[in-house]
Amino acid sequence: MSEKTGRNLPVWVSQNFLTSKKTICKLIKRTSINTSDHVIEIGPGKGHITDMLLRFCRKLSAVEIDEKLYSRLHEKFGGNEKIKIYNRDFLDWRLPAEDYKVFANIPFCRTTEILRKLTDCTNPPTEAWLVMEKGAAKRFMGIPRESVLSLLIKPFFNTEIKYHFKKEDFHPAPSVETVLFHLSKKPTPDIPHAKRQLYIRFISTCFKKPGGIFRLLTKKQIAKSLKAEKLSCDITSGEILYIQWLCLFRCYSKHVFY
Repeated sequence: MSEKTGRNLPVWVSQNFLTSKKTICKLIKRTSINTSDHVIEIGPGKGHITDMLLRFCRKLSAVEIDEKLYSRLHEKFGGNEKIKIYNRDFLDWRLPAEDYKVFANIPFCRTTEILRKLTDCTNPPTEAWLVMEKGAAKRFMGIPRESVLSLLIKPFFNTEIKYHFKKEDFHPAPSVETVLFHLSKKPTPDIPHAKRQLYIRFISTCFKKPGGIFRLLTKKQIAKSLKAEKLSCDITSGEILYIQWLCLFRCYSKHVFY
């Protein structure tokens, strides 16, 4: 079920479960998860992925909103000291202060909210692997064109599609193409964290109305900054590349008064 159509339905309705141990093991082996990692699983459901993650990581935090599924997880894994299970809505759950990674088959109706929580927090994951709709993953990557969300993610994270699923990998089978989306924190962000709020305001203002960039920068400033970086000065609404946005923001930040 898509994020849009599942918005007003219970979370579990939009969740398609991975049940094949072979597939789950293959996916985890494609990640960097190892025995020194604290891993968070969002919406573990019946525990198929949970069981496999416990074999690879040092510590696992499983956050399940459904009370019945939580009870089953507690019965199944409660005696394992490596795992702590929380009966909470992940969106309200406090993220750890220590380094952590995320691996989860998330409910499609919460995709954007979950990604925003992980990328907007003060201590984001070093890496995250999230099962989601292919269309959502492409939007977060700025394909076919940049969006507000993709531009807010890119200065701080690298993004890629790590795996393409078959519909029969799930139960029930999803009605949309599904992928494993990989998010990794950049060692050095493209924008200093001290300027993050300014960057958010800049991007948000530019997307409020067509031609919003010209409300913040003059045509001369735009041309000068892009030419200095040997970038194309031919920009139209919705067609500006990330590298051009980055250049324009750096120009804007030099002329802003605090």
